[in-house]
Parts: sequence; structure tokens; C-alpha cells
Amino acid sequence: MIAAAVSAARAVLALVLLVVFYALVGLLVLVWLAFLVLGLWAAGAPESTAPPTSVILACAAFAPILAGMVWAVVRTARPAGPAEGTVWVSRRRAPALWAAVEELADGVGTAPPDAIRLTAEVNASVTEDASFLGLVPGRRTLYLGLPLVVGLPPAELRAVLAHELGHFSRRHSRFGALAHRGSAGLAAACEAIRSAAAANDLVRMYAGGPLLLLRGYTRVFRWLTRPVRRRQELEADREAARVAGARTVGDALRSASALEQAWLEFVAGFLTPVRRTEGRVPDDPFRAFAQLVGAPELRERFATLRARATERPADRDDPHPDLATRLSRLARLPDRPGEGGVAEPIEVPSGYAVELARTLYSGRHPGRHPGLGTTSTMPWRDWLGLLAEHRATRLLGPLAEAVRTVEKAEGISGEPPRGLTIQRVLRLLDSGRRMPLARALGSRLPPEERNEGSGRGPLDLLAEALYVLIGAQLVARGSAHWTMNWTGPGTLVPPEGIAPETIRDWADTAVRLPGETQRLGLYVAALEVDERAPLPGERTRTGRRALTRRPSPPRSTSHPTWTHPHGDVSPASGCWRSPCCWG
Repeated sequence: MIAAAVSAARAVLALVLLVVFYALVGLLVLVWLAFLVLGLWAAGAPESTAPPTSVILACAAFAPILAGMVWAVVRTARPAGPAEGTVWVSRRRAPALWAAVEELADGVGTAPPDAIRLTAEVNASVTEDASFLGLVPGRRTLYLGLPLVVGLPPAELRAVLAHELGHFSRRHSRFGALAHRGSAGLAAACEAIRSAAAANDLVRMYAGGPLLLLRGYTRVFRWLTRPVRRRQELEADREAARVAGARTVGDALRSASALEQAWLEFVAGFLTPVRRTEGRVPDDPFRAFAQLVGAPELRERFATLRARATERPADRDDPHPDLATRLSRLARLPDRPGEGGVAEPIEVPSGYAVELARTLYSGRHPGRHPGLGTTSTMPWRDWLGLLAEHRATRLLGPLAEAVRTVEKAEGISGEPPRGLTIQRVLRLLDSGRRMPLARALGSRLPPEERNEGSGRGPLDLLAEALYVLIGAQLVARGSAHWTMNWTGPGTLVPPEGIAPETIRDWADTAVRLPGETQRLGLYVAALEVDERAPLPGERTRTGRRALTRRPSPPRSTSHPTWTHPHGDVSPASGCWRSPCCWG
């Protein structure tokens, strides 16, 4: 009771502080107008001999300062409206999602939201466009990140939704939206005044006092609202635990940092590099991300990230308590009867992902990552094949440069080379130049690739590069293809009748044993590969392919809706930052 009373008092004080700020800004605007009118009137009076230039200059200097403060008032007073880069979800196209939300809303004792909007962030939040300091209710919106939909098991996704709807049932969204807008508006006003002062020496002379006032207001406002909002998060956790089960809510919280980090790594380590080198992006990046989440080779990594999630302390300005506190509070709650059963998947039509991806690639999404500019899209399954090939053939560019360097250094003459060929590599091996070639290749690789794997030496890298070159020629013929491996290079699926490691053994033997290159040439000829043929689509020095890609191998058609890609791996929500949000 005492804690609730203190939170209520803090909330009232924060609102009073905001009202006082509104009144202060209004008073300052009136004083500024009065001085401006008096200065202009005095300057235009017939009996005036010395125009009041100091007053007029002071008014001119204070104009951008007052504009920043007025902008803070406007930003905190008006509803924000729908966020940019989001997609509205209709009941007709996504009945399963709406049915789940309505069921959970009934469970926490509130009305369903007026709208559901999908985002490309690892985040979920609710907003209410309340007006008059939150006294008049407004339109309520649930924002749901598609990375959560594809990355969370159904039970944990329901726990996320129950938490967000719990904010509605406890009427948190009105104060939460106002506190968020107030904090953001005050910060924006400080930034506007700083920018104006940096651009104009006259403004800088008068900006110190107002900037100090705004900073003090911002600190006090956040100090008052932060404990209230953190208490609201704990209350929403209890509502979610009552409906979805305390253990399920705890599992989703433990998974938070795992899915957030996975999404960032997916964008930075897979989406962006392929866009830069190939100029292509998947039409549905979220379903491609689901393949990463469900990959068996990442299961142990996700488990480690989930186990270490509690090591991340809460940021000072974060409205959410630290994870350890939330988990300890959930541990005190009784488990819901029947918790742990299999929940029905919540399906979302894939057309929404394609629409949302356009905003992510075009730059209209506020959370768009650097490097994802306008590019051409391709079916996400074909893009996964391109990604596997890209990761597998990263050695070919350095290998081609190493071959040219050694040939030039050793004075090897012959017909002008048309491109990287198996024959050029075998010729250097035959002439006893395996170590110069291996060292030249290693010097062109980043340290993390050079030292990948314990005890990996220069000849190991050269054997791997020769294996990749043979595999690329087989893929070019259409008799083999690359499959995705999220923790290493793509894996070659060789022609029928050849074991996956056979070609790798051929390449390793040819590199290490003198005189074995002729045997490798016979093996390659038996696979109907011309060792003198340059590699189609060989990468140029800029990294782009010189020729067009060959068609991808046949793949199964995509499904019209999403379901969770795995059963027991549960990386979950990220560090969610919106007014009333899950993580």
C-alpha cells in the first residue's frame, strides 16, 4: 500500500511538473512578445533618437530558444499517431492473430486494442493516444515486432501479448505514453537549443540559462516517472503470469537478449554483406531470420545467451527494472495450472512481411540499419541459397589475387589469364610454389578467417580454397549446390554418388602431396568440369559479381503463413524501448 501511494504521488508530481512547464513556456512566450512589441514600438516612435537595439537583439537571440521550448510543449501535448515504418493488420487477413489478442485481452480483463501494427524491431509495445494529460482516453494500438513472431515459441509469444495487454487493463498506457512523450519532448527541446547555440554566436550568449532549466526539468521529470513506470512493468508481469503462467513469462524474459542479439547479427553479418557484394536482399527477411533461429548449429549459442541474460544491468533511464528483479518477482508467483502445455501457433500472413520489408529497405523505417539501402529483392529461399554461396566462396577473391601475385613474382609466362581457373592453381602446385601461394592467400584474409579453427595452417587454407573453387565450378554446371551453415562457410552438396567430404579430401591431398595434382585433374574431368574454364561470375575487385548468377537449384515453395520454426529453442524479445513495452 505504501509503495502504491508513493508511486501515485510521484505520478501526480510528474504531471504537476509538466503543467508548470507548460505554464512557464506560455509565460516566457508572452514576455518575449511583450519585449518584442515594445522594442519595435520604441524603434518606430518619432521622438526616438536611439533605437533599443539591445532589446531587439535579445528577442532575436531568444527566438530559437523559445521555439525549442514550444516544440517540447507541442510534442508532449499531442498524441504521436501511428509510428512510421509500421504495417496495419486487418482482422480479415490475420484472423488468428486477432483471435489470440482478443482471447488474451479477455483474460487480463480489458478490451482488445483498436489496432494492431507490425514493426521490424525486436519489440512489442502498446500506446494510447490520450489527451489532456491522459485524462481523456484515446485510440489504443498494439505494436508487435515480426522478429518476435518468428523467433518466439507460441507460448512465449502469448506471454508477451498478455504483458502488453496487462498495461491496458491497469490503465498504464495513458501515463506511460505521457511520460514517454514528456521525456522525449524535453530531450528534443534541449537538443534544439544546443543546435541553435552551436550555429549562432548570438544565441549562444543567451542559451545557457534556458538550457540549464530544461536539463534540470528533464532530470527531475525522469526521476519522478522512472520508478512509476518500472512498477507498472512489474504489475504487467503479474498480469501476464496470471494468464500465461509465471514460468512462461520468465522463460520469455530470459530469452530477451538472445533474440535481440541474433537479429542484430543477422542484419549486420548476413543481410548487409550480401546486399553490398551481390546487390540482393530477401523479399521476406523475417522468414529467413526464422531459419537462423531454428538452426541446430546455433542451439547451444542461444542457450548460452539466454543463461547470461541476467548479467545485463538496466540502463539508468530505462523504464524497465533489471531482469534479475523481474525474475525474482515472478519466482514468488504460483504457477498456473496446466502451464507448460503446447500452445497453438499464431499465424501471420507472409504478405505483411513483404510489405514491412519494403519500409526496412527503403529507409522509411526509423530503426533501419545502416547499409540497407534500396536494392533488388529476390524470393527469400533463393536468397538463402545466395547467402550460402556467398559465405562459401569468400575465399575465391583472395585466392585469385594470390594466384596473380605468385605468378607475377615467379615470372610464370603463358597466355594472358582470363580469370581464376583450377588449372592455374594446379600449375603453381606442380611447380613447387604451394607455400608462397598459401602465404599469399593467408595475407589477404582477415585475422578471424586466418585463425578459424585450432591449429589451422597456411596449407589448410589453401586446401579449403581449392575445394571451394572446385565446388563453385560444380555449382556453375548445376550438378551441385551450396547449403546454409550459420556458423561457418556454406556446405557443398556434391553430385549424386559422391560423399560430401570426398572433394575436400581430393583438394587436401593435391595441396599436401607433390605429384597428386594429376590425379585431382582426372577426378575433376570425371565430374565433367573443365579445369581450364574460368569461373563464371567471378568476383571483381569491388566484390560484385562480374556476370549474372545462374539459377538456384529447385527448392520447395514457401508457405503462406508463419509458424514457429523449432520446438525447444526459445530466443525471445529484445531490449524494448517504447512507452509501455515488454522487455
